[in-house]
Formats: sequence, structure tokens, C-alpha cells
Amino acid sequence: MPSTARRLAVFTESVIRGMTRLANAHGAINLSQGFPDFDPPEALLEGLERATRGPHHQYAVTWGAPRFRQALADKITHFQGIPVDPDQHLVVTCGSTEAMMVAMMTACNPGDRVIVFSPFYENYAADAILSGAEPVYVPLRPPDFAFDPEELERAFAGGAKALILCNPSNPTGKVFTRQELEVILELAERYDAFIITDEPYEHIVYAPREHISMASLPGAFERTITCNSLSKTYSITGWRLGYVLAPAKVIEQARKVHDFLTVGAAAPLQEAAVAGLTLPDSYYEDLREQYTRRRDQFLGYLQATGLPYTEPQGAYYVMVDISSLGFADDTQAAEALAREIGVAAVPGSSFFREPEHRYLRFHYAKKESTLTAAGERLVRLADHHFEKGMETTNEHE
Repeated sequence: MPSTARRLAVFTESVIRGMTRLANAHGAINLSQGFPDFDPPEALLEGLERATRGPHHQYAVTWGAPRFRQALADKITHFQGIPVDPDQHLVVTCGSTEAMMVAMMTACNPGDRVIVFSPFYENYAADAILSGAEPVYVPLRPPDFAFDPEELERAFAGGAKALILCNPSNPTGKVFTRQELEVILELAERYDAFIITDEPYEHIVYAPREHISMASLPGAFERTITCNSLSKTYSITGWRLGYVLAPAKVIEQARKVHDFLTVGAAAPLQEAAVAGLTLPDSYYEDLREQYTRRRDQFLGYLQATGLPYTEPQGAYYVMVDISSLGFADDTQAAEALAREIGVAAVPGSSFFREPEHRYLRFHYAKKESTLTAAGERLVRLADHHFEKGMETTNEHE
């Protein structure tokens, strides 16, 4: 049998999705893979019902149905102040996962270097490698996960073609300040690099923090490729609707990549999602309040455990330091929690380039009753005697 591609040996299957399988196997509450257990807004459900009875069951325009792109352009302009032409600046994709791959393959040639902040969402390094590019890592240092501008400049000076920025950040919950974004932009301009941003949590930000889209900064749009999705804002992770926003010359090339990757996103779901994109501002204000309550509820349980954690500024993830529990590493800790406590989290090491094994990442995009059940299990950690020294199951690989 011929051998498979060498690049596939450099990374594993998703650890996050593997932890979901482990949670299912042990009947654990799944706080690993970040999807809600509550319904989307009623307007989207009604839109979905209408779309199933309409003429939307065949291919849409490859780069996105016109009504969807127009609604998307209007929303982006409204919230970010960026004048968006729906025919020149957008490609609709199958989630932000495809959007990131489209962005990477559009921006980078094989052998190019791509800066990735560490810790990072696990897809970024894999996307770079699958594109033939080389990831170059710059650390975000706990507990505030700030970067060193001098380290970042050295990475740019090493010949980086692009930088990937997740803002708000998965997994850390960090929201980058305007000053930090300006540092990144100045370096990208100086070394003539793209900035590829991933912004699916743009509306899940906690006061007094604000999300600032990189593309909205003066002079940034022409070198920024923004990837985003509707998954988190509207609680429709299974709909797989995302998009790439970029200058017309970049989008012209991105359309070619997208066309031959997936042809197009689901036509009836694009039609249905217009109802979400046209919701009033009050929806986004309510969304922020709801997630603030979920965050505060879950952090209350974490405080009761006595485990240190970093308070999220945005998104719906929290990094928890479990080193005091005495496990050999975070993978063993995650498996033991799922098996013996009944709560599943993600081993933090899957997000770090550095040899870091003291964190678990939990998410709290769940109903209040789900968070209560998970919290009541977690507060028993201090009194629980774990079965340690066991071999890991590797079910998450």
C-alpha cells in the first residue's frame, strides 16, 4: 500500500472533538466542545421553516446567496463601520473552519511562514501545515495572556507572510485591546504581511471590554482577511455558515479556493439565516447579558473548588489550573474528570506549543440547569480520591 501524505503525521485528530466522544462514552456533562444545549432565536427557527418550503433546495451562488450576502454586509457595516460591498468583499463558507482554510490557502504559498499565537485554537496549526506553510509560534503568557512586542517583531522579521489572530480568543477568553491590535497592525505593515483574523465570538464580550475588529482600524482593511461565522452568535453551530471578508482583489482569489473546496454553503440555511442577521440591536445586548450570567454562574462554582482560573474577557471558555490535583499531566486529568466526576473538559496542552500541562479548558455555553449540574459535580473535586497512575485511554486522539 502506498504511504499517506507526510504532512498528516505532524498533527493528530481534533482533541476537542475526541473529548466529546469521551464525554458520551462516560455520560459526562460535555463542557469540552463549545456548542450550546439551547435553541437558536425563534426568528431563525421560523426562517428555517419558511426556507424548507421555498425554492432554496439547489445550489446557491457559489460565493453566497445574494440575500444572505446583502444582509451580512449590512450587519458588518452597522456594527464595525466597515463599508462592505456584498458582491466584492464576501465569500460565504461552510463555517469559519472552511473560512480559515480558504484564507490560509489564499494568502500563503508552500513554504511561507505564518505566525500563530500560543495558546491557539487547534485548527490553526493544522490549517497552516495543510496549506504547506510553516507555523511560527509566539507565546501569550498567563495569566493575562499578553504578548511581548519584541518577540512578535522577531517573528515578523523572520519572513512571516501572515499572522493568525483569534479575537476574542479561544481558548483563553482574551479580548485584544486597541493598543495591542495597533502593535500587530504596525508590524504587519512594516513587514508587509497579511493579518488573518478569526472572530466568531465578536458579540460575546464582557463589560468593560469591547471587541474591535482588526479590519476596522485605519489602514488595516487592505491587509486583513477576516474569518467569521454565525455559529456562536446565533447558537447554530450545526448549520455551518461562515464567511471570509477581505478586499476585492483577495476575495477574487478566495472565491476560487472556496469553489473547489466545497462549491458552496447550504442554500436553505443561508436563506433561513437572513432572519438572524436582521435582528435588532437588542438581541446582541441580550446575548451579552445572558453570557455574562452564565460566566458568573460557572465561575462561582470554580471559586468553590479553590482551583485558580483566568477570568474570561470574551467568548465562553475558561482556562483552569488543575496542577494542585496531582495528575501526571492534563490529559490524565481530563480523562479522570470525565470518568469519575462526570464533567468533560479539554486538556490545555492541545492549545499550547510550549510544554504546558497544568490547564483544562471548560466552556459554559449551556443552560443554567446544565451549568448547575456540572458545577455541583466540580465542587466535589476537593474531596474526591482519583484513581491515578492509570494509563491514559487515548480515546481523544
